[in-house]
Amino acid sequence: MARAMFEYTKTILKKVSFDTDLFCRELSKAIDRLLPYEIDELKIWLQKFTANKPELYSCLAIVN
Repeated sequence: MARAMFEYTKTILKKVSFDTDLFCRELSKAIDRLLPYEIDELKIWLQKFTANKPELYSCLAIVN
């Protein structure tokens, strides 16, 4: 079940990446719901995902 939540989170973040505010809100929700080791995995995924999306860099502060 926990793994499904991580995959669901990635799917949602991909879908809302067009809107910075929405992306930040969904990322905050994800941090509240995911397990600590999943948050570490999410950080790695976010670095790769946002590499060519500079408008989303401000949201990365939520994870750190």
